[in-house]
Amino acid sequence: MTTSIDFSSRRHRHTSAAALLVTLALAACTTAPVTPRPAPPVSQPDSPAPVILDKGDPQQRFDQAMSLWQQAQVAEAEAALVSLVEDFPDHTGPWTNLGILYAKSNRRDQAIGALLKAVSLKNDNALALNWLGILYRETGDLGRARVAYERALKADPNYALAHYNLGILFDAHLKRPADALNHYREYLRLGHADDLKVMAWVAEIEASLPAEAAPVTDNHEATP
Repeated sequence: MTTSIDFSSRRHRHTSAAALLVTLALAACTTAPVTPRPAPPVSQPDSPAPVILDKGDPQQRFDQAMSLWQQAQVAEAEAALVSLVEDFPDHTGPWTNLGILYAKSNRRDQAIGALLKAVSLKNDNALALNWLGILYRETGDLGRARVAYERALKADPNYALAHYNLGILFDAHLKRPADALNHYREYLRLGHADDLKVMAWVAEIEASLPAEAAPVTDNHEATP
């Protein structure tokens, strides 16, 4: 009896075994741990250095603005002063002169604002206070005008123009000629003895007052 061997079955087993080995090999490849490569360092852009603007010397810029004004270049002077108070807001001088420039160009509200800023930075700024008195008188605010003039004279008792302006306020607006007389006399004494107009006012008031009349002093003061 001839024994037959089923080679096809053996081949099938060999094939299955080979396939199993391939499968196991692939499985081994897929399950082996993979060590990731380190990422290359990312270079960060350099931070830009802070830009420091050179605003220049405030005194030099102020002098240049005043020079422009003296040369009747008013628009250029105004622009220079506006730039100056923006760059150096704590300096009283530029605010004072900007306020005067506004006042002389009939921009009363802007003038008062600038002058008040100047006084807030230096409360004995006699020049700014005198101009505030002028502007308040022009608006009819006689109480504030008087206070501003008196504060100017408290800061500088020898400020002739403040005496002159306060004299006019007492004389023409508040109808207090005796008080006006006192300030007119001080104005004349402080270097204006040749002012014939004020001398005539003094003579007129002296003639109208009783001999025993004396100037009245009022210490009223408030913040404008």
